[in-house]
Amino acid sequence: MKLTPDIYFEKVPPSLNMEIRSELYHTNEFTFAIAVILSAQATDRKVNEVTPALFAIADTPQKMIKLGEDGLKEHIKVISFFNNKAKNIIKLSYALGNSDLPRSRDALMKLPGIGQKTANVIMNVLWGAPTIGVDTHVFRNSHRYRWVSNEANTPEKVEAELLKIIPEKYHSITNHVMVLHGRYICSALRPKCAQCPVAPWCDAAEKII
Repeated sequence: MKLTPDIYFEKVPPSLNMEIRSELYHTNEFTFAIAVILSAQATDRKVNEVTPALFAIADTPQKMIKLGEDGLKEHIKVISFFNNKAKNIIKLSYALGNSDLPRSRDALMKLPGIGQKTANVIMNVLWGAPTIGVDTHVFRNSHRYRWVSNEANTPEKVEAELLKIIPEKYHSITNHVMVLHGRYICSALRPKCAQCPVAPWCDAAEKII
């Protein structure tokens, strides 16, 4: 039997033995948005190394503006592309001013540093929106399980195809489950198939028995 989304989302969440949530450290909606921006092409672990100290002094747009671009760079210089991320975060802080994050994807994507994947993750984690943020784990394993076509070669195309085949009741947990499962079990190199609850249904080429 093929590994279907129904089987996957019935079997995988209970097996993770952890809360199905983002692992990015944050203290409020603004800091979560900043953490997601920093996590682009960086691991959550690396981001979490710098954000507690950063958010202790800059957990609002006004405080981030006061810290300034150079001050922000000092805090995030171990993160990939920190120069560009610092520039966008300061621009984002000015754009928000005293306002909260907007709750629509279109409005979020008009803010500096926020693309579709970042907007999807923000909406899903903060407000439970049925969006699917496609990061490296979701992208890789969507293809590994052959849930998406070979033509789905961008995160946007993967999301569009996943939304069609994954039942709506799972949309709010899709990103969390696939990220955690992809990070700890169904990894890119040497996946831990012996520990995987859906191994009996999986016929991925990378399967290791």
